[in-house]
Amino acid sequence: MFKLAYWIVYIVLWPIYRFRFIGREHLVQGPAIICGNHTANIDSVMVVLSLGDRKQYAAMAKKELFQVPLLGWLLKKFGAYPVSRGGNDISAVKYSLKALKEGEKLIIFPEGTRVKDGKVSEPKSGASMLALKAGVPIIPVHITPGRKAFRGCTLVYGTPYYPQVEGRPTSEDYQKVTEEVMRRIHELGDTPQLEG
Repeated sequence: MFKLAYWIVYIVLWPIYRFRFIGREHLVQGPAIICGNHTANIDSVMVVLSLGDRKQYAAMAKKELFQVPLLGWLLKKFGAYPVSRGGNDISAVKYSLKALKEGEKLIIFPEGTRVKDGKVSEPKSGASMLALKAGVPIIPVHITPGRKAFRGCTLVYGTPYYPQVEGRPTSEDYQKVTEEVMRRIHELGDTPQLEG
């Protein structure tokens, strides 16, 4: 079911977005957290397509989306789970840690919402907290910002980042790791990429 749905979406979206994926060799085997910039609704779909037709990930999505009948069903089929924005969603944290323990990859956009290209964002530290608790790497990915339809879309994966802190992590530690993750994401966007 997943593989069929994957290829239907791939074939439908390819003529519109002309996506290409660079650096997928950095996608380690086993659990990891994939963190990217977020400027358009299609970003999460592009990340899913870049991971291939084998279900190996879970993705956070705001819980309001699951209340839309058909969309909510599709989100669940594609491995998304609801999260309440603006607060500590304990059930989402537990689900995330369980998914990582089972060897899946999490797709998280630290900015939490779409941010227009060039605008300053306030990224959340949830991905950093999960990475440190689970002991898994964070893989940065830069996605072509802004409108992508009929303009092309490139995803560039960077090398895995293994955050480490001394002692028990503090909120300050989480924030520092988050800042480093965002720096790595934006650095990928600033570097000329070879044809992939």
